[in-house]
This record gives sequence, C-alpha cells and structure tokens, in this order.
Amino acid sequence: MTDVLKETNFSTLGAKKTGKVRDIYEQPDRLVLVSTDRHSSFDRIIAHIPHKGQVLNQSSAWWFEQTKDIVPNHVLALPDPNVTIGKKMKMVPVEAVMRGYLTGVTDTSIWTRYQKGERKFGDLTLQDNLKKNTKLPMPVFDPTTKEDTHDRAISPEQMIEEGLITKERFVEVREIATKLFIRGQELAAKRGLILVDTKYEFGTDENDNLVLIDEIHTPDSSRYWQLEGYEESLAKGSEPKSFDKEFLRLWFKENCDPYKDAILPEAPSELVEELSRRYIQMYEQITGEKFIPGEQPIIPRMERNLASYAI
Repeated sequence: MTDVLKETNFSTLGAKKTGKVRDIYEQPDRLVLVSTDRHSSFDRIIAHIPHKGQVLNQSSAWWFEQTKDIVPNHVLALPDPNVTIGKKMKMVPVEAVMRGYLTGVTDTSIWTRYQKGERKFGDLTLQDNLKKNTKLPMPVFDPTTKEDTHDRAISPEQMIEEGLITKERFVEVREIATKLFIRGQELAAKRGLILVDTKYEFGTDENDNLVLIDEIHTPDSSRYWQLEGYEESLAKGSEPKSFDKEFLRLWFKENCDPYKDAILPEAPSELVEELSRRYIQMYEQITGEKFIPGEQPIIPRMERNLASYAI
C-alpha cells in the first residue's frame, strides 16, 4: 500500500499555514514549504493522490534550476523529496499570468473573453473569427491581483492606480514573466510538450530585487498539451491531448454535489491510481528524468530530513 501525505503537523518548524496543497512553516528568514498529496477542486480537498506532492516539488525544483539565469529564485535547499526551503520574501501582490494560446473555459480565460467580444489582451489585438486553441502571435501577459480572498482580473492601469505595484515594477514583472514563459515553451517543446499557459509569483528581497517564489511550470500551475497531434486537433476543432485531471472532477460532479455536500464520497481507487500515474508521467516527460519515489513511510523520513531546520 503506497503511503500518501495528507497533512503534516511538525511542532518544531515554526507557525504552520495550511494552503490547498502545501503546508507552509514560517521561520524568521525562511519558509519550509511542504508539498502534500492533497488534490483540490471545487474549493475543497477531493482526494489524496500518491506521489503528487513529490512530483510538484521536484518539477518546480527542476524548472527553478533551468531559469535561474533569467531571475533569481527563493530556493535555499531541497532537504526532502516533498520539501523546499525558501528564502522569505516580501510578496509582490500581482499574479503574473502568461498565455500562449486562445483557450480555456473559466470566466477569466482568454477564450471566454474573446467569445464575449473582447479583442485586446495586453499589447495584443486579435482579429475576428479565430478558432479555439489557436496559438497567439505572441505570449500575452494577463495579470490578476494576488489577494487572500479572491484574485481579481483588473487592468494594469488599475493595479498601478490602486498602489498595488509601481509602473516600473509592473514593467519588470511583465518582462521577466515573458522571458520565463518563452524559456518554458522552448524547453517543453524539446520534450514533445506545449506549455499553453501558466502563472508566476514574485517577491522582493532585502535589496528590493525581484525574486521568483512559490512554484514554476508544474502540472498544477500550468496547462500542457502534447505537441503530437496538436495541428490535427486544431484543424478538426477537437481538443488537443493534454495532461488531464478533469476526469476526477467529472466523477465527483456525477456522483454528488461537490459544492454543497458536507461529506464527499471517496474517490474510486482506480481513478486515484490513474491520476498518480499521469502526474509521474508528466514529471518524467518534462524533466527527462526517471521518477524515483521517496522512501516510505513519509512522515518519519521527513522528520529525519528536516531535523536540522528545527527552530
């Protein structure tokens, strides 16, 4: 039976903040970021996917390494397969969303807005009658606010007017996010993948320099399609082959009301196993490295690996 990491409760690592997927322990000048196997959808945890936390942590680590010449990042150490020690930064309250294709289904997605008649996205003005999933002529920087309650899609002008960010910093964030996205697309293409869209979070260090924080180009923060078959699917008007987590969401929608039911049914084990397999496959395709599961049981291993980070 594969061990899953549902939660952590380390008393020696500092005050704990629980995110959807990560447990974050705050220390005076650093953060201990633990990626669990929690799987979130409908604004709640719907399942625990074996190895998911390790995949997210290690794919981020790989990408941080591939992009550190573009912008410094917060990584201080990787003491455990599920853990990143990050330097504490002052957060820039803008989520740097980058889009490379005319796609998506949510209200804020570029395709939904295009269908409603919007044509100007960032510095780009699109023509009429474009097909869904078309590649954009250039990557679009499409930021939202980064807030505790709910991120808002507001214009760059509003962000600057509200004092969330200065004009100079906004330009810098846009420039670096665009460079990161182009690097991501180039490396993904070498692995037979299309990096469709993603989001970045930035902080500033003690000298007010911009630093990449949180995660980068993981299967959770980014949309990937398989390069093979993309042109055919575009011509036919069908959806490109993607890293698909949707099947688990759909099962819940068919078997309960995931927004209203107090207790959800347990996800079928075969679906959980399939999603775990897909996360591992994505890790291996993105990085070109074999996935090696961390030693089990997980908690005792982490206790050993994090002993030197106790405060």
